[in-house]
Amino acid sequence: MAKADTGALMAAAREILAAARDEPLAHFRAGLAVEAKADQSPVTVADRATEARLRAGIAARFPGHGIFGEEFGAAGMDAEYLWVIDPIDGTKSFISGQPLWGMLLGLLHRGKPLLGAVQMPVLGEMAWGGPGLGAFLNGAPIRARQGVAPEQAFLNINELPQLLAEEPAVAASLLAAGRYARASADCYSYVQLAAGWVDAVVDYGLQPYDYLPVLPLVEAAGCVMTDWQGRPLGFGSDGRVVAAPAALHGWLLERIAGA
Repeated sequence: MAKADTGALMAAAREILAAARDEPLAHFRAGLAVEAKADQSPVTVADRATEARLRAGIAARFPGHGIFGEEFGAAGMDAEYLWVIDPIDGTKSFISGQPLWGMLLGLLHRGKPLLGAVQMPVLGEMAWGGPGLGAFLNGAPIRARQGVAPEQAFLNINELPQLLAEEPAVAASLLAAGRYARASADCYSYVQLAAGWVDAVVDYGLQPYDYLPVLPLVEAAGCVMTDWQGRPLGFGSDGRVVAAPAALHGWLLERIAGA
């Protein structure tokens, strides 16, 4: 696939996200009713309406492409190009009035992540990137910090309450790692990593629509992003993720394995 085509697809992804930005904002801090899914995670009319807008935007431009979304499932999973959607990544933040929720859109080509974008509607930010494209935040190039010693690293630990309950030894090891360890959640941790504001992200309990759209951005910014065993991420991954520049990534994998 030509680099120019990838750039055009990236531009289309950004336009599709931007065109749907008003949908979740119209519902934010508006007293929405909250339902519980089968796994007890929350969902609102805003999640469904936002995904519907994104799916319509994709279908209008790329009718032959497949779509995999959090709220409405899969269509055309065997297509050469497959879009991955998380309409509101951080629904718990959304329903509690916190601004750090985002809209995720990624594109896979023959199963390989090609590009990804994270839109933060309340912050007015969009980060995007992919192989051969570089990584950007609101049009400015971004790059993860390189060469940070482990003892000086700033670590974001996503989903820390769940990690403490289910993997307490790993949680304790991570909390003692680096210079600072901060409890965090959702997609903005990966924007922080790509922009060089934090040095690593460890995540837990994710689904493919959570990690596949951010993977191309994080890698384009100079990081490695895998599961806890160092394996590539895909639809069959177990939802446990480590993302950091290569040396720090390896150090974190060793720390997790030794916990």
